[in-house]
Amino acid sequence: MSEAQSTGNPDPAGLVPLTPAVLAILLALADGEKHGYAIMQAAAAAGGGAPMGPGTLYGSLDRMLRARLVAESDGPDETGGHAGSRRYYRLTEFGRRVLQAEIRRLEQTLALARRKKLAGRRRAVAS
Repeated sequence: MSEAQSTGNPDPAGLVPLTPAVLAILLALADGEKHGYAIMQAAAAAGGGAPMGPGTLYGSLDRMLRARLVAESDGPDETGGHAGSRRYYRLTEFGRRVLQAEIRRLEQTLALARRKKLAGRRRAVAS
């Protein structure tokens, strides 16, 4: 029995492909916990699709909480207008493994597209 099965989590590779919203949220949380609005900002800054609205964000987060991809966290000690009302989220270890499985899947897809000459190699940008 794999570690994922023994802890009640399915095999991370079995959860891919991810929706664009779930992928954007996991990527936003990969560098640390964030509250909902900060997740939406990080997803918008990363580009790659339509802006994420609150319905998509919080619906996705709810499903991701149940799947144990993310967890709520206390967040930093804040003062100010939103200090008590913000909900913070962090990537779980299982969520990180699912994100890594999705990245591997995307790398394999890109490699296939390159072999078929559908995608070029990225060129280094001179600084």
